[in-house]
Amino acid sequence: LMSQDNIHTTIKEGIKDAMKAKDAVRLETLRGVSSAFTNELVAKGKTPQDMITDEDALAVITRLAKQRKDSISQYRAGGREDLATDEEAQLAILEAFLPTLMSREEIIPIAVAKKAELGIDDKSKAGQLTGMLMKDLKGKADGMLVKDIVESLF
Repeated sequence: LMSQDNIHTTIKEGIKDAMKAKDAVRLETLRGVSSAFTNELVAKGKTPQDMITDEDALAVITRLAKQRKDSISQYRAGGREDLATDEEAQLAILEAFLPTLMSREEIIPIAVAKKAELGIDDKSKAGQLTGMLMKDLKGKADGMLVKDIVESLF
């Protein structure tokens, strides 16, 4: 999926392709990403014409994906399967741009090693350990999962 181009360019190309293919869901999703990029640029004091860095782009897409996940669970809770399905289609498009997050099995040994390295054996320092791990695993692991794993170590 990712060529030499940066994520911003890939999204722009994706919008053109989705228009040609008349893929409404993809078009709506990528336009949403594009406008979120613009908002992020403006928030950082840049112009809407600037290109967003891949790091910022991933942060924006991660945030959008999280919003979709939240919406899906709310729609399901409200019995709106139709809306949940729409959001899932958009989520799949967003997730294609994100690095695959690490699994529980991959995180546990890292967490155990970090705990030993820092000599943390007191549950009151669990938050500190979670913080250190999140810095190490930035963009590679889900925060809730890391927190969950750290809590299971005490």
